[in-house]
Amino acid sequence: MKWQALLAGALASALAATVAFADVRVTNDPGGEISSYVQKFREMRAAGERLVIDGPCLSACTLFTAFIPRDHVCVTRRAVLGFHAASYFDDTSRSLVPTRAGTRLVMRLYPPQIRAWIVRHGGLRPQIMTMRGNELASLYSICR
Repeated sequence: MKWQALLAGALASALAATVAFADVRVTNDPGGEISSYVQKFREMRAAGERLVIDGPCLSACTLFTAFIPRDHVCVTRRAVLGFHAASYFDDTSRSLVPTRAGTRLVMRLYPPQIRAWIVRHGGLRPQIMTMRGNELASLYSICR
C-alpha cells in the first residue's frame, strides 16, 4: 500500500512538472479587459510557462511583455504585437472612449524597451501600431 502512495505522489509530481513547463501559444488574440490579462500572465509567470507568439497579439495581449520573462517568450515569423491607447466601453454612447489614466498605467506596465519603441513611433493613440519582424526579433528569441 505504501508503494502505491509513493507511486501516486511521484506521478502527481511528474504531471505537475510537465504542466509547469507547458507552452502557451498565441495565434490570434484581439485583447480584451486588462485585469483579466494581468491575472492570466501573472499565473503563467508563477507556473513557469513559456509563451509562443505565433500570430497577432493585440491590445491587452501585449501586456505579457510586463509579466512574462523574456527568456520564457519566443516569436515566430507570423508574430505581431499591436499596441494602442487604453479605452473603456461607454454604455450610453455605445462606443469606446480613450482614457489618459488607463494609457499612462499601461505605459508604466510595459518594459523600457517596449515603452521606448512606442515613444519612437509617436506614442499610444486610438489606432493600433504594430511591431513585427526584425523589430520584434530584436526583443524576443525566435521559436525553434
